Amino acid sequence: MPPLVCHSCNYKLEVFSCIYCRYRKNAYLFIYYLIQFCGHSWIFTNMTVRFFSFGKDSMVDTFYAIGLVMQLCQSISLLELLHIYVGIESNHLLPRFLQLTERIIVLFLVITSQEEVQEKYVVCVLFIFWNLLDMVRYTYSMLSVIGISYAVLTWFSQTLWMPVYPLCVLAEAFTIYQSLPYFESFGTYSTTMPFDLSIYFPYVLKIYLMMLFVGMYFTYSHLYSERRDILRVSPNKKKM
Repeated sequence: MPPLVCHSCNYKLEVFSCIYCRYRKNAYLFIYYLIQFCGHSWIFTNMTVRFFSFGKDSMVDTFYAIGLVMQLCQSISLLELLHIYVGIESNHLLPRFLQLTERIIVLFLVITSQEEVQEKYVVCVLFIFWNLLDMVRYTYSMLSVIGISYAVLTWFSQTLWMPVYPLCVLAEAFTIYQSLPYFESFGTYSTTMPFDLSIYFPYVLKIYLMMLFVGMYFTYSHLYSERRDILRVSPNKKKM
């Protein structure tokens, strides 16, 4: 009995299925990047308008004004680890994990838990750095998914992080440093465990401060290698 579907039809079905899966993946990524871009753009615009309207006074209550949206954007960004793990995004898992861990720890464990820290100027500065990087990164990623590439945007997205990312890490470290007296006074997250074991959270933060700069070196090296590869490929695409 002859086969119900010929080999050529099977091949066409496989090609169609592959194209359909790729379309769904790109559509999902485009929507994800668009949501993140809108969120970070709103935060940056809000901070800019507030600064020009109220001056330095706006920096004190930055967290109260945009903290919830920032928490939402950073929480959603954890999906990127899943994207890389399942192969939706072609990126390295460990460097992205280190970057996201830095933000989650500083935002949720340090800033959110201490109201006194939320009023520091460094929080406003840190949010500006984060949003600058993310607005450019998500714009570049969003356009790349739909096959749009601009040489200037590619260069800018692969270069902006070089001065800004170390400044982010310094701002994160300074935020942690300024939070230490409050964690020591209030005993937040410090606890006593069975068998006379205790966790003194300020010590944990001090250890993390050292790890923060080690992680920065690793992430910076990875991003630099990625930048070199992308900028090397971009001129070739342009010539083609």
